[in-house]
Amino acid sequence: MVLKLEDKKTIVNEVSLVANQAISLIAAEYSGLTVGQLTELRKSARESGVYLRVVRNTLARRALEGTQFACMQETLVGPLLLAFSQEDPGAAARLFKEFSKKNDKLKVKALSIDRMLLPPEGLSQLASLPTRDEAIAQLMSVMLAPATKLVRTMAEPIAKLVRTMAAINDQKQSAA
Repeated sequence: MVLKLEDKKTIVNEVSLVANQAISLIAAEYSGLTVGQLTELRKSARESGVYLRVVRNTLARRALEGTQFACMQETLVGPLLLAFSQEDPGAAARLFKEFSKKNDKLKVKALSIDRMLLPPEGLSQLASLPTRDEAIAQLMSVMLAPATKLVRTMAEPIAKLVRTMAAINDQKQSAA
């Protein structure tokens, strides 16, 4: 399909805007996937907050210039699908990892997060990152632990006194 200059500019602007707001980017080769499989992948992506786009590599390189994903420009070779994680750094990685279990034709070529280019083997590490809610829950449990321990420590002498008095009471009742 021949794109006019205005269409190309629109695509570059759209991808650049998404790249500026995204947290991580994964480039994957999609050749060999059927239309139905790609439709399923896109549906899963929408549900998990991942922006998927097939873009010509030259347009993708231009769109990524000046963004935190500029380090990926050299890896953009071949038919690639770009997946931008919008809210959660590991969302696209979890999406591709789950999709790859059923479809081995999807091959991750490169990952980028926080201006770092990662090899395809880093997909598992990126997918294992906690979601925002999980990270907040972990942080809250760490913050709550000292207060919980303090309450337990302060309540222990009273609980020990109550247990001792109950034992003495049981001992007196059994002796009588």
